[in-house]
Amino acid sequence: MQIELPSGTQAELAVPPASALRGLVIAPDVGGLRPLFTDLVERLSRENTWAVCAVEPYPGQGDLGLEARLAGPLDHARLAADLRSAADELTTRADVERVAVLGFCMGGMLAYRAAGTGRFDRAVSFYGMIRPPAQWSEPGNDPLDALASPDACPTLAICGGQDRWTPAGDIQALRSLSSSVTVHEYPDADHGFVHDPSRPAHRPHDAADAWRWAVDFLA
Repeated sequence: MQIELPSGTQAELAVPPASALRGLVIAPDVGGLRPLFTDLVERLSRENTWAVCAVEPYPGQGDLGLEARLAGPLDHARLAADLRSAADELTTRADVERVAVLGFCMGGMLAYRAAGTGRFDRAVSFYGMIRPPAQWSEPGNDPLDALASPDACPTLAICGGQDRWTPAGDIQALRSLSSSVTVHEYPDADHGFVHDPSRPAHRPHDAADAWRWAVDFLA
């Protein structure tokens, strides 16, 4: 079901009929909330008995095209606050103590940053930008710095070896961090190979394996 966060941002929520085993906040890709993520929220909740909430990254900007989204700056403070608010909603509505964050692409970058806030007990990033492009960068808000923070939670990074958004040097920088970061790389995979079956980069076998890693990590 759709809910509205305190900021006015729309979010998609699913709470299982039985007691939820954990909460999970999802940061979508640059395309934002759409049926793909509505279905994902419902599936993850149903299959794992989780309370799940996906947050719209561009509230009130549904007509903003992909090129404009890729080229434009991000409201970092609002994005971070909305992820925390979604975690609070899960804590309140589903009475869960453990809340993780999971993101894809741009949302994977946001998941890295959220991992260092101390609000989440686990983080999963699917091909999130490790060193963001200039238009998405913010001084003092670097994903690598967040993951190196003493407040950082255990984090799983799912990466593709052919992904220009996460080049080999950036993946190596992730591997060089503390043992709290686990990197699982698919050498032949390009950007976006897991979450959207309609994309040319989708790799069904690798996607299924990556989801097994993610679900086991969050269990």
